[in-house]
Amino acid sequence: MKEIAMNKTETQMNDLSQKQHLNRPENKRVKSLKSSLSRRSFLGKSLAIGAGTVGGGWLLGGASPAFAADGLSPGDAALLRFAAAAEILEADFWIQYNELGGVQDAEVPGGTGNQDYTEAIEVLDEDMPIYIHDNTDDEISHHTFLNAYLASKGAATVNLGPFRTLPGSAATGSSGKRRLTNLTQLTLDTSWWTRYRSSTHNPDLDPDFVFPQAVPTLAVGQHTAIPRTDADLSDPNFVQAMANTAAFHFPTIEQGGNSLYPSMALRASNSQVLRILLSIGPTETMHFQTWSDKAGNAPPLTAVDPVTGVSVTFPDLEDVGENLQKSLIMPEPCPFLSRDLPRCSIIRPTKTTGVAMGVVKFLTDMGLFIGQSPQFFAFMSQLAQEADAAHR
Repeated sequence: MKEIAMNKTETQMNDLSQKQHLNRPENKRVKSLKSSLSRRSFLGKSLAIGAGTVGGGWLLGGASPAFAADGLSPGDAALLRFAAAAEILEADFWIQYNELGGVQDAEVPGGTGNQDYTEAIEVLDEDMPIYIHDNTDDEISHHTFLNAYLASKGAATVNLGPFRTLPGSAATGSSGKRRLTNLTQLTLDTSWWTRYRSSTHNPDLDPDFVFPQAVPTLAVGQHTAIPRTDADLSDPNFVQAMANTAAFHFPTIEQGGNSLYPSMALRASNSQVLRILLSIGPTETMHFQTWSDKAGNAPPLTAVDPVTGVSVTFPDLEDVGENLQKSLIMPEPCPFLSRDLPRCSIIRPTKTTGVAMGVVKFLTDMGLFIGQSPQFFAFMSQLAQEADAAHR
């Protein structure tokens, strides 16, 4: 039995020994909302048990009797491994957001919250801390399940622990732990805004068509979505710019998962693997639609990064033309499969060729991995190539 990148277990993210709780009124209000709206009272306990089991070594033990007679093909295992790696990366940056602007509780590992940053996040919607928390919880549940399922089939699992080398935020509220992802040098492609509002173009049919950016200045330069230190909190306008950047980073990431899962499902052979991909994928779609709605609430502003001098301008998304308004968050019907067929409201793109390597390139171009080692990029490329080689 083998384990990929085996030095630490991913379930270290479930270590809650450093948990603290805020006493400020704003956090109590959010916590009260979380208690009344929680969808996790049973699931959270179940995942805690599963994480403890995996951390205890069961992940690399013998196959579970329930699955021992039904192994996975190398291709199906590669698809699930790449999905697990993607979810580990997602969980890593969502935990960073939750530490500073989410709900602080025992369901999600993290820090103690940052009042200034949280208040800026809440400008977009007062429930943003709850949404950040539950999105984080979802991604942890995804990679925990996928790795456990792979292990139950006797297949290699994914551990990115050795690559947790990036410093992350040093601002109040951060746990200060080392990270896999970098949220302080982002270059965001916000063309999904116009892609999902287009009734005439589909990237699967029009690969060379360039969809306009919702926030053009986010597509150039490097922008921080979290406070690097407490010094970043001295200018309220810049704090709001960081929160706005995060608000657009959320759907930019989730629309990637929104496309990844159906694209990989087209390559799956095992019916249970297909079920897994088609069951997790729609939650990414739910995340995307939630965040695309909240991004539209980002207040118009211009701010200059006091450290890098990079400027960002968030436009008034009520004033972008009839077909691009912020309220249009449901996918516009567009050409699908053939222009000879009627338009259809769909996830886009879903072409499967090279989708995994496309995700690695997309995340790399975003700046999410700035500071990572050559070994990390080689490892992710290997996972992606193996997933792209899977076939029915």
